[in-house]
Amino acid sequence: MTKEVTLRQAGGSVSATLPKDMADRLRLDAGDRVLAIETDRGILLTPYARETERALRIAVKAAKKYRHALRALAK
Repeated sequence: MTKEVTLRQAGGSVSATLPKDMADRLRLDAGDRVLAIETDRGILLTPYARETERALRIAVKAAKKYRHALRALAK
């Protein structure tokens, strides 16, 4: 499902509000944490999970370590 979301100024940050029906389907409540992942296609918001955050840290470390090999494989 795709929904348009308006960004708003919130102190020194910018915030987005999820529509209630989307938050309900994703079982998200006010105060819950989500991960914002920058991708080549945009921003991916996913419910926060320690395992996901840990896996992303490992993936970033591996991508940095093997960046030359990954670039060569991408050709």
